[in-house]
Amino acid sequence: MDNISLVLLKPEEVGTIEEISSCGSARRRLYELGLNRGTHVKMVKNDIGPVILNISGNKLALGRGLASKVIVRR
Repeated sequence: MDNISLVLLKPEEVGTIEEISSCGSARRRLYELGLNRGTHVKMVKNDIGPVILNISGNKLALGRGLASKVIVRR
């Protein structure tokens, strides 16, 4: 499997978070939202605007800049 940025997942694609390539407040914010290493995410919407993810049955909208810092394994 390959590691890619979260913003490259297509709708309905599933991935597992491998790492967060950010530091400080952005990393802490992502952890607070439940985006931790090993978390399974499913892409709901990825076109114009924020990406929408499904994490443990909950939908989460992330800006593209913040989402690009999340590295996932397909």
